[in-house]
Amino acid sequence: MSDRTSEYRVTFTADGVTLVGNLAVAADGAPAVVLTGPFTGVKEQVVGTYAARLHERGLTTLAIDHRGFGESGGRRAHEDSQGKLADLRAAVSLLAAHPAVDAARVAAVGICLGGGYAVRAAATDPRIRAVVGIAGAYNSPVRFSAGDPDGYRQALGSFLERYDDEVPAVAPDGAIAAMGGDEPFAYYGTQRSAAAHWENRVTYGSLHALMTFDALGAAPLLAGTPLLVVHGRTDAYCAPELAEALYADAVGPKEIRWLDAKRHIDLYDVEPYVGQAADAAATFLHGHLGGAGGWESAMV
Repeated sequence: MSDRTSEYRVTFTADGVTLVGNLAVAADGAPAVVLTGPFTGVKEQVVGTYAARLHERGLTTLAIDHRGFGESGGRRAHEDSQGKLADLRAAVSLLAAHPAVDAARVAAVGICLGGGYAVRAAATDPRIRAVVGIAGAYNSPVRFSAGDPDGYRQALGSFLERYDDEVPAVAPDGAIAAMGGDEPFAYYGTQRSAAAHWENRVTYGSLHALMTFDALGAAPLLAGTPLLVVHGRTDAYCAPELAEALYADAVGPKEIRWLDAKRHIDLYDVEPYVGQAADAAATFLHGHLGGAGGWESAMV
């Protein structure tokens, strides 16, 4: 057994961009996961919450700031879809090279937008041996444009026209924001999400990236990679229908777990939903990747 159980800061690079993460090592050879999270999120917020819960449940965890956000380098406040996939590949490399990690027991866990990135990363990186999406955003340009392809293209054009301009990530009272509405503000606009390196801004180009990123189409490409989908039955921001479609389209070992959450952000920091999601993820990952058992009794 390893005594390297405390969380510590790590730096690494992807495409020459310096990235920062928090690594917490469990037992030698335990399953290890890289966590990727919500749009504009940083490692001290939702991914940090889940990293702590999964580490308690016997998993080595790496929560990262993607390029452009938090303490990592890159173009500030800009969603770079291909860049974030490169970040995840680099994070997998870091985990696989760690002396306490078995490279055959590395997985990806994504929450919200990170759910889509985790699935796409697993579909293109066979070193990711299992994938979990929690309240995931399984974006699909085909579905986004269905019924109104002209409107979809007009929206893309408007984002391109203001590509480098910035918009608040969240705003109160119905004001213009990348994540509009009261629910995102209830998390990011309050002390619930307090984090020194989070910024309430994002480029319009980021919205173009979101609208054109295809996570759902990656499902059949997972092949035999085990997939767990954890989702709230009610979710106004990440459609349960897309979670169900992802599960249906995956061809390998798969499970889906529906939680009785009433809001998307319930799965960010509200009990019992976060605990239920962490339990489901840990059970799934230990089951498919092996590693130390007995975490259930340790949590009692």
